[in-house]
Amino acid sequence: MPKKPSTTKESMIEGAFQLIRENGHEFLTVRNLAAFLGCSTQPIMYQFPNMDILKDLTYQKADTYHSDYILAGGNLLEIGRRYVQFAEEEPYLFKFLFQSGRFLGLSLEDLIRAPETAGVLAAVSTEENLTEEEAVSFFEPLAALVHGYASLIANNAMKYDPEAIQTTLIRVAEGLERGSNQNDETVSKK
Repeated sequence: MPKKPSTTKESMIEGAFQLIRENGHEFLTVRNLAAFLGCSTQPIMYQFPNMDILKDLTYQKADTYHSDYILAGGNLLEIGRRYVQFAEEEPYLFKFLFQSGRFLGLSLEDLIRAPETAGVLAAVSTEENLTEEEAVSFFEPLAALVHGYASLIANNAMKYDPEAIQTTLIRVAEGLERGSNQNDETVSKK
């Protein structure tokens, strides 16, 4: 009976995830992953003759990890706060997910409507009692704000100040709600 491989496809994906988490996505090479796993490059190259496949599977793992992290917040304010907090706690994963060139050529609306964002968009729709189109319009400026904070923090260009960020998120959300209510009143008067 053949010996079961000690370096499985799953362990390679987990290793790639941990390698990126600790060192950044630029560090993910066959040689670095082999050293990290304590194996030769051969089993990695056998399982992943194309490194892009490993990067895609690792991206999916990181995206699921990120989604679970931010959606644990429950309400919209907490989801936004956790998005920024994730950039503080996991800057290399944040950069891998959002700053590795994966979204070149896409608009902010494309990103908001992406399948990976469905959980957040559903939370916005439910919490604010909005249709999907209204939720996209409401969420777009909040997403730009939160992502801006997170990007600055992940790149050490801004100090993480959770209280200031939360205050800003509340103010912007309240402003969006007021603007939406004023638009509703204007439409109903016509």
